[in-house]
Amino acid sequence: MPKNDFILCGFTGWCLEIFWTGMHSLLTGQFTMMGKTSLLMFPVYGLAALIRPAYDKFSHFPVMIRGIFYTCGIFLVEFLSGSFFRKLHICPWDYSHVPFQYKGVIRLDYAPLWFLTGLFFEWLLRQNTQKSS
Repeated sequence: MPKNDFILCGFTGWCLEIFWTGMHSLLTGQFTMMGKTSLLMFPVYGLAALIRPAYDKFSHFPVMIRGIFYTCGIFLVEFLSGSFFRKLHICPWDYSHVPFQYKGVIRLDYAPLWFLTGLFFEWLLRQNTQKSS
């Protein structure tokens, strides 16, 4: 996994999370639209760089299959990192109060979001490859 892919994915993930939480605050009546993230999330989002080697192996599969594969991968990383952070009592998220959650660290209702996010990171990493070639 190239270092610049890891950094690109880490920063992009931070920006997406800030946008997402800012939009959520708007929907809950907080018109300041304050978005937030955690420094702990940078390496978690950076792991999205693993999508590039996955794409290299699965590019011949239809987009639906790749999206499902990425969704499962994102859920796996979210579950493992969330479980690890919880053991250290530093987990920046807690889904235990919402329906469709598993052990408070993943939300199954986010599957469509992770599907699109995985495909977005696939596109982003392919664009980055074309620019560096």
